[in-house]
Amino acid sequence: MTAAPASPALRMNRLISPLVLLACWQAASSAGVLPARILTSPWAVLQAGWALAATGALGHHLLVSLARVVVGLAIGGSLGVAFALLAGLSRRGEAIIDAPLQMLRTLPFVGLVPLFILWFGIGETPKIALVALGSLFPIYLTLFGGIRGVDRKLVEAATIFGLGRFAIIRHVILPGALPAALVGLRYAMGIAWLSLVVAEQINAGAGIGYLIADARDFLRTDIIVVGLAMYALLGLAGDALVRVLERRVMRTRPGLIAS
Repeated sequence: MTAAPASPALRMNRLISPLVLLACWQAASSAGVLPARILTSPWAVLQAGWALAATGALGHHLLVSLARVVVGLAIGGSLGVAFALLAGLSRRGEAIIDAPLQMLRTLPFVGLVPLFILWFGIGETPKIALVALGSLFPIYLTLFGGIRGVDRKLVEAATIFGLGRFAIIRHVILPGALPAALVGLRYAMGIAWLSLVVAEQINAGAGIGYLIADARDFLRTDIIVVGLAMYALLGLAGDALVRVLERRVMRTRPGLIAS
């Protein structure tokens, strides 16, 4: 039984709570309960976003941030997959790779910023490196767990049927670990955007983080909220893309239908 896509009515229901929240926010701002210096009203945020879009500034900053995330996620994801395969398919590989990665994973992320500046300077490299580092660990952990979680009986059955080691990896282990890998990709995309918030504070001249930092200096809470909303929307769009990919590649696998 395969997972059924959400119906149009269900998708509309998902919009109710955000719309109610926006209405309450606007009402609090209009009544003066929520001063503009603390949080600008949704209408003012919409106007600020429209003004930035009309000048082309918002689109420019969005493209810069998106490029950083795509490159960083590609690098971090590739490394995460490589490390997970080496550690998940070999006990010796796990002994070599897993401990250093677990130690690196527990380091304070913000604390690495000065070190990355010393290593890579203040250009694009440290920003992409931070995104890559942030997205590496979810993919590594979930794919490693997925590989180790494959039913041993399936491997034994494949061996009985005469499949070699590489054929077993290709046709049994990797398909079995695919659901965990897709979950890791969803986590990695979210963390990539969180990493970018930190990365774009490093002497950035463009990007959503730069837009937010510049607005902070001028006390423009409306533009700050626009930037945060862009981060949220881009993260949501990325997650939706992964879910579409998940439905396509998992179409033939059994699953539950959420009611």
